[in-house]
Amino acid sequence: MITVLSNPDAGRGRHARDLPRVLTRLQKLDGEGGDAVVVIGGDGTVHRALQTVAGTGVPLGIVPTGTGNDMAACFGLPPTPLAAADTIAEALRRNKTRQVDLARVTTVDGRIIWYGAVLAAGFDAIVNERGNRMRWPRGPRRYDVAIMLELMRLRPRRYHLVLDGVPCELDAVLLAVGNTAQYGGGMRICPDADPNDGMLHVVWGDPMSRRTLVRIKPGIYQGTHVRHPAVHQARVREISIDAPDIVCYADGERLGPLPITITVQPGALTLLG
Repeated sequence: MITVLSNPDAGRGRHARDLPRVLTRLQKLDGEGGDAVVVIGGDGTVHRALQTVAGTGVPLGIVPTGTGNDMAACFGLPPTPLAAADTIAEALRRNKTRQVDLARVTTVDGRIIWYGAVLAAGFDAIVNERGNRMRWPRGPRRYDVAIMLELMRLRPRRYHLVLDGVPCELDAVLLAVGNTAQYGGGMRICPDADPNDGMLHVVWGDPMSRRTLVRIKPGIYQGTHVRHPAVHQARVREISIDAPDIVCYADGERLGPLPITITVQPGALTLLG
């Protein structure tokens, strides 16, 4: 049986005309190749599906119809809905699957949350939190305003980290933990992250001026920001993070306040395609 999870509003509805054809192709395959879950949507919809399929061996198919579709890109899946549906159909016919890593978050109250792409726990998370509280302006402009407001009050936070059992403290304005390289629609914040290597990629930025941060930011789309002397990287299997007044986000979704512990789970997701 194929279970389909669809978000018709993903990507502001720009792929709505493709949905009937995608669903028709999937309905023809119901019953072939065993149980599977197919997500039609963006990273937020995939994130919700991960909470069900992670670690179960139930295959997941992704039909990317969101704005960013970072997980589909980093998992090496087709970028368009119809091509993705064809790939899923072929994988179901041939019973073809593969495993990729996921990150498992344990919150302070003991909840387990899975993510596939990147967790933000620095400036970008602070911007998201402010933007989500704002009621004006509507749409993407809200986050542009949130960026400007948070740049005006930019300050480093003191982070208490434990990297594979080794404690450390540092002051930073940026902090991201990637299972994959990118978030936010193609920003390669953790450019060397690979969902097949059994590791997490941690990137952080030292205290810096607003001008320096604005100068570094465009390089995130190419991953060249890591060449700046104020930006640092580490590869770990597990990281604990604590800092005051930070609410973290993963796959673009709000997880909750720090502290958290993130552990890589090799091969936890079974993919179709």
